[in-house]
Amino acid sequence: MGKSVIILSEDEIALVRESSLLVGRTLAEVARHIAPGITTDKLDALAEEFIRDHGAVPGFKGLYGCPSTLLTSVNEQVVHGLPGKVPLKDGDIVSVDCGVLMNEFYGDSAYTFCVGEVAPETLRLLTVTQECLALGIAQAAANNRTGDIGSAIQQHAESCGYGVVRELVGHGVGRKLHEAPEVPNYGRRGHGVRLHEGMALAIEPMINMGVKEVKQLKDGWTVVSRDGKPSAHFEHTIVVRQGKAEVLSTFQYIEEVLEKRGITTA
Repeated sequence: MGKSVIILSEDEIALVRESSLLVGRTLAEVARHIAPGITTDKLDALAEEFIRDHGAVPGFKGLYGCPSTLLTSVNEQVVHGLPGKVPLKDGDIVSVDCGVLMNEFYGDSAYTFCVGEVAPETLRLLTVTQECLALGIAQAAANNRTGDIGSAIQQHAESCGYGVVRELVGHGVGRKLHEAPEVPNYGRRGHGVRLHEGMALAIEPMINMGVKEVKQLKDGWTVVSRDGKPSAHFEHTIVVRQGKAEVLSTFQYIEEVLEKRGITTA
């Protein structure tokens, strides 16, 4: 297994689940306010207040020098976009990545939201990225390998004509936000780290409408697609089980809010 890979007890898995579900509720709070005209700064403030009101602390803020509770990546921004004062506009998409630390364990999840009326080709990107996430999770069973997860994601995305980001990967989750092993969104079946029951993983396909290449902006955080085309990002925290992974985070709360508001989802 390697010394750095952590196997969680059932009690510890329950704590990761609790943190992950709070992330889902926090993203649902964001979903209540997503609309043309709102700033990502405002969404960040709402999320921090919500997390603290529920007895937890933001998982990202202060970690590696991160200045915010959320990472909000708009359109061609792939991940790690910093909240700011530019209002979201009709037709945008925004990936909202959120982490929570509660009872000494982290939860981590991300969801890409539509802002107003989004172009059909962009909606397809979001749909395919969610499908990639589901296909990756389906491979996160005991005795499989990280390459099985990455291969499933890569094959589906590339078969749809999309680029799979190489520089950024999923990861283990537990007492630290980022633990071993790395979980790439590309790879070869039968290769990589072997999966064992009780490993908690964040699986997070980052899929570009165009080329797979990315670049980092001068802020030292924001990663954008090199060709300027939109990128989507969905993430769940899961635990490896025999036969089938258990998903610890959820999009249910988000999608219930969006459905009530009549907002399109992937």
